[in-house]
Amino acid sequence: MSHRRAHIAMAGIPAVSHVLPSLDVIRELVDRGHRVTYANDPAVAGLVSATGAEFVPVTSTLPVADNRWPEDPIAVMELFLDEAVQALPQLRAVHDADPADLYLYDIGAYAARALAERQGRPLVQLSPTFVFWEGADTELTGPLKQLPGYAGFEAKFAQWLASCGATTKEVDRFSGRPPRALALIPEAMQPHAGRVDRQVSFVGPCLGQRAEQGEWRRPAGAERVLLVSLGSAATRQPEFYRQCVAAFGGLDGWHVVLQIGKYVDPAVLGTVPSNVEVHSWVPQLAVLAQADAFVTHAGMGSCGEGLHHGLPMIAVPQAAEQFLNADRLVELGVARRVNTAEATAEVLRTTLLELVSDGEVAKRAAELRDRTRALGGTSRAADLIEAELR
Repeated sequence: MSHRRAHIAMAGIPAVSHVLPSLDVIRELVDRGHRVTYANDPAVAGLVSATGAEFVPVTSTLPVADNRWPEDPIAVMELFLDEAVQALPQLRAVHDADPADLYLYDIGAYAARALAERQGRPLVQLSPTFVFWEGADTELTGPLKQLPGYAGFEAKFAQWLASCGATTKEVDRFSGRPPRALALIPEAMQPHAGRVDRQVSFVGPCLGQRAEQGEWRRPAGAERVLLVSLGSAATRQPEFYRQCVAAFGGLDGWHVVLQIGKYVDPAVLGTVPSNVEVHSWVPQLAVLAQADAFVTHAGMGSCGEGLHHGLPMIAVPQAAEQFLNADRLVELGVARRVNTAEATAEVLRTTLLELVSDGEVAKRAAELRDRTRALGGTSRAADLIEAELR
């Protein structure tokens, strides 16, 4: 598709799990000749700048630095609303004088939708997780609305919508039903995919090469490779990592890459067998491309990457939608779920060996790999965004 050069403005939040899924789309739009600006907190400036986009600093108030989120879901929703209220003036300070031809935004960046509606510009949401479906307001958010504090939250949100310049005044529609959305996930992971709004297109994981994150090479002689990672947020699990070392350390034919996050001291693991390498962070895509199995927290990004690479998975969910994702992977026939409290060395080792020896699991993983890749990924996402510029 050939289009005029346009100014496309992305706005996001600084959670890595929300930044990484769309980076390759941003890079592709830059490569196609568009001027792309990206508003986010300076904490993720390096990730954004690597795409070639112009970084726009917008200070965030979200607790992503230490990942200490409230347990109360209404309190979490309040944090995202407060983020929007304080971010909108920062966005306006840039884009009132330099409006974009089209705005892209993460599901948590409400301020960008308010700005686009205020300016009357086209808007596309880039969703790193599942999207709303017909009936979700009853089946998914209905229970939330019964919790103490929801009425006050909704009233506060509605008051902001009435005053910020947004044209969408209904809270549920503004927060959950964008006019156009690209779901950067495998359609297989979407609950009730047949009931998803028609303005949503599933493009699947947009992975790219992420060469700036570094390389990883499979050691010579490693018959099989296992990656263990709980993502970037809920990683304060030293006992789980100790059980992994006990489960997979010395396991015949296996080389293990264990990512423990920035909050855990490797010393707490004790003596680590030679077939286990321990890191606070790894270039996950580089490892998964050479892996044979994946122990994951079942964050949506990791689920998509695991399916894209056709890997059998052990899902150890930690928070939020990860429990739903873990169960979905099991339903798809490519994973086993092990709750953290039950993740003993014996259970983990037995589960892995059963998983990788199951021919049906291998067959389903290959089928889902092909289905996931057929969604089109980065190239299709960029095509659909350009189509909104007409």
